[in-house]
Amino acid sequence: MGMSEFYGPGDEAESIATIHRALDLGVTFLDTADMYGPFTNEELVGRAIRDRRDEVVLATKFAVVRDPAAPRAEWGLRGDPEYVRQAADASLRRLGTDHIDLYYQHRVDPTVPIEDTVGAMAELVTQGKVRHIGLSEAGAATIRRAHAVHPIAAVQTEWSLWSRDIEAEVAPTCRELGIGIVAYSPLGRGFLTGRYTSKEDFADGDVRLTHQPRFAEENFARNLALVESLREVAREHDVTAAQIALAWVHHQGAVPIPGTKRVKYVEENAAAADLKLTDAQVARIERAVPADAVAGTRYPEAVMSSLGR
Repeated sequence: MGMSEFYGPGDEAESIATIHRALDLGVTFLDTADMYGPFTNEELVGRAIRDRRDEVVLATKFAVVRDPAAPRAEWGLRGDPEYVRQAADASLRRLGTDHIDLYYQHRVDPTVPIEDTVGAMAELVTQGKVRHIGLSEAGAATIRRAHAVHPIAAVQTEWSLWSRDIEAEVAPTCRELGIGIVAYSPLGRGFLTGRYTSKEDFADGDVRLTHQPRFAEENFARNLALVESLREVAREHDVTAAQIALAWVHHQGAVPIPGTKRVKYVEENAAAADLKLTDAQVARIERAVPADAVAGTRYPEAVMSSLGR
């Protein structure tokens, strides 16, 4: 996502080099969405993997409807079967591939029964356009209803040391049903890395400063203190705070998908897969970053109401 939008300007050459380096390191699960850009991130990923498609487990998403010229408040949602088919065909064209390995509904459309949406996604599987289907930010009841129509391979939701609401219902439901959990923003949109210590560290136009409550002035300092506690734990292990945060997500049994635009960070992130934590170490990490100590919601209130449907 960040290679094309939201987190400051991108650099296509560096982005493609980063994707190639990830593949070289054995990081083969790539996640994108049609609304990133919008549309341009799928094209970027398609160019990057053109000669390496067989090495990649490719995931993309549909449902968020964007007019490039429209403000965020005017974005819409569509989960109707006609749109499912249209969106999948458009994503296949942009990605330059004949199949999507994992196709997610990005957000649940409250106006369309989940059975209808998943039924249309299941048709894509039958047609060979999609291998597996998933949901993103869906509630436990919706996950159960969807899974009854067609096996849900994965549920993607935000999960990190400072975003743990999934643990109440969604994670137990997924474990019960044998559904994989994909954790987006496992580094707290970069905050848990310790690389951001003031507003001056962000590029102009970075949406974290304008649309992320945890980065707001009244919450920044409090959350920065949590990151410093995490960095103390990282120093005890001679690793980085980012690597500790990713290892914690791995320990939960989820697949983290940290985003980066630079080769040096993809190398750092990939190395976290080799860091195995004991239960005692996990407890130490969770004392450093208590779930109830994070200041601010993960999205503005208007957006929070659209999650977990």
